[in-house]
Amino acid sequence: MTLVSTPHARRAAAHRPWIWLFLLPTIVLFGAYTVWPALASIWYSFLNWSGYGPERPFAGWANYQLAFSDPLFWKSIGVTLLIIVVTVPLRVLLALVLAIFLNDPRLPFARVLRTAFFVPVVATTAIIGIVMNFVLDPAGGPVNHVLGNLGIGPVDFLGDASAALWTVMGVHFWKWLGLTLMYWLAALQTIPNDVQEAARVDGASARQRFTHITLPMLAPFVAIITMLTIVETMQIFDLVQTMTGGGPFFSTLVTEVYIYQQAFETARPEYGYASAVGVLLGVLTLVVVGVAAIVSRLIGRKGAVR
Repeated sequence: MTLVSTPHARRAAAHRPWIWLFLLPTIVLFGAYTVWPALASIWYSFLNWSGYGPERPFAGWANYQLAFSDPLFWKSIGVTLLIIVVTVPLRVLLALVLAIFLNDPRLPFARVLRTAFFVPVVATTAIIGIVMNFVLDPAGGPVNHVLGNLGIGPVDFLGDASAALWTVMGVHFWKWLGLTLMYWLAALQTIPNDVQEAARVDGASARQRFTHITLPMLAPFVAIITMLTIVETMQIFDLVQTMTGGGPFFSTLVTEVYIYQQAFETARPEYGYASAVGVLLGVLTLVVVGVAAIVSRLIGRKGAVR
């Protein structure tokens, strides 16, 4: 078979070197800051290395065995999973409800409200953590000042082991709700207005349009939005580190903070062990996202069928 070279194909072939040239910075940065650290962490996880000095004796599976026998490792896994189980469903559902209201063109100040929800997303997480330490301070923070005037408190939101984790989850929920809201707003833009108008003309109520048009057409987006939300929720290091540092009494010790402590905050850093825990966290992330994707797809298929 003879291949016919068209002018369009010749132009595409001529532009191909320029495409790779423009992609080169992204490829180099992605390889240097994503691919290489991931591969290096896997290798370091098999070493008995403190992170300093040339001596890096091979330890085999010893770091992984140590992690599985460490109660603090399992404590950090439990805290991380609890944050996911509590915040992700609430965040996805509340963001969906807000998106449906804010997508209504008849709602006054809809753009202002969208901006208000999204402003915390663009703020630096570490700065939010530091500011929240002041806002929630039991001695002179404005929240406890208001509670004191109401005869409630003071409440040690970050110093009480029974309240610290829920406080961190609340701040994290508020910080990232706007991002999930934007996901749903983008999904709602894919629903043609003609379909909604036709249903309205045919006499369908708002509830019927939501049940039979909006929800089925949003079903394919459930899986991807849920997965994105889970991944973002597992990346909670900076907020926890600045607000509680994993305390009090390890009540907010998420796995990312535990890795940081083992690598940098102990008297004798355990870089190899921290790398092993990082690899296990990566595997856990894949498992959690995979399970969530399967469940979300099943829910999406049922919604689409309806």
